[in-house]
Amino acid sequence: MASKEIKQVIDDTINSYSDKLRAISLDIHDHPEPGNKEYRAFNLLTDFLEKEGFTVSRGVVGLETAFTAEYSNGKAGRRVGFCSEYDALPGVGHACGHNLIAISGVACALAIKQLLQDGLLSGSVALFGTPAEETSNAKLVFVKAGEIQRLADFAMMLHPGPVSGCFVNYLAMDSVLIEYFGRQSHAGASPWDGINAVDALMQGFDNVGMMRQQTLSTNRVHGIIKSGGQSPNVIPNYASAYFYGRSVTRAQLNQLKVQLENCFKAAALASGCKMKLNWTPFGQLDDVFTNEEFALNWIEHMKAEGVSFYTRQEEESVTSGSTDMGNVTYALPGIHAGYSIGTNASNHTVEFARVAGTLEAHEKTLQASRCLALTAADVFEDDDLFNRAVAYFKKGKAQ
Repeated sequence: MASKEIKQVIDDTINSYSDKLRAISLDIHDHPEPGNKEYRAFNLLTDFLEKEGFTVSRGVVGLETAFTAEYSNGKAGRRVGFCSEYDALPGVGHACGHNLIAISGVACALAIKQLLQDGLLSGSVALFGTPAEETSNAKLVFVKAGEIQRLADFAMMLHPGPVSGCFVNYLAMDSVLIEYFGRQSHAGASPWDGINAVDALMQGFDNVGMMRQQTLSTNRVHGIIKSGGQSPNVIPNYASAYFYGRSVTRAQLNQLKVQLENCFKAAALASGCKMKLNWTPFGQLDDVFTNEEFALNWIEHMKAEGVSFYTRQEEESVTSGSTDMGNVTYALPGIHAGYSIGTNASNHTVEFARVAGTLEAHEKTLQASRCLALTAADVFEDDDLFNRAVAYFKKGKAQ
C-alpha cells in the first residue's frame, strides 16, 4: 500500500484543486453538448491541463474533440492512463454524470503528476479525453489506433451512479440497422400491387419479442423504428429500425446476433421484401473485463474512507449498460469503478442529471478520485501487485 507521504500528497493535491474542478464540472454540467460536438468542454479541459504543465495534444485519433494530456518525470517506470468523458445525452443533459467523469480523470492525473514531480514515483501519466461515449464510442477509436496502448501500461476511470462497486456486469453490445425494401402502391385502390416494408418491420419486431423467452435472461434486446412510411394511403416501400443487442460476454452476444438475424430474415421472407443489415455502425463494444487486483485495491481504499459496498457475489448478479471502456480493458489491464453520488435515481434520468450538479456529488467524486489515484500509486510502487494484475489480465483475455 502507498506510504503515508504519498497518500498525503494525493489528498492535498486533489483537495487544493477542488474549487477549480468544481467550476469546470458545473460549466460542463450547465452547458451540455452532444457527442463529438463537446467544443466548450474540450476547450475548458485542454486549456486547464495545458496551464497545469501537461503536454496536450488536441484532435487526436482523427476526432475533433478528443485529446491526450501527458506528463513524465523522465525516469523509467510505470505508465498510467486515466479516462475522462464529457458528452451529454440529448434531452436530459448530463444524466450520466459525465461532467463528474471529466473532472475525476483530471483529478487523478493531477495527483499522479504531483507525485512524479516530487520524485515519489517514476514514470508517466496520461489523461485521455474521450468524446461521444453515449453515441460513437471514441475509446474504440483510441484502442484501434493504439493510442492508449502507446501511452499507458494500465488504464483506469470512474463512473458515478446510485451505488458504489466494481464487479457489476457491463455488457458487450453490438448495434444493427435493419432496412426493408418493398414496392409502393395505392393502399386503397390496389394494395395487392404493393410489398409492404412496414409489415416486414413489424413482423421483425414480433419475431424478436417471441424470441425473448428462448434467450438468456442476461441478454438484452431493444430497438426503435427509424422510418415507417410517409402516408397511410401509400403502401410503404421502405422501413428501417435500429436495434441494440447485449450479452455478458462477446461469445454469448455472437449467438444472440444469429438469433436476431434469423428474426429479421424471416420477416423479409414472409413479406416478400428485400432486407439489408448493417451491423455495428459505431463499432463493437466489449464487456468490461474488470481487473480484480485493481478493483480489490480500490475498494479497500474506499472502505477506509467509510464507503460501503455490496458483496462481490451480489454485484456480479447485476447487469448494467455498456461502455466503450470495455474495449480498453481488453487492450490492457483496466478498471471501470463505480461510485455513489448520494441518490437513488438511476443514470439517464432527469433526477440523476440534477444530482450530478450538486456539491455532494462533487465531494464524492473527489473522494473516489483520491482512492483511485492511491490505487494507481500502489501499482507504480508494488511490483507484485502490478505483476498479479498483468497475470490476471493475460489469463482472462486468453479465455
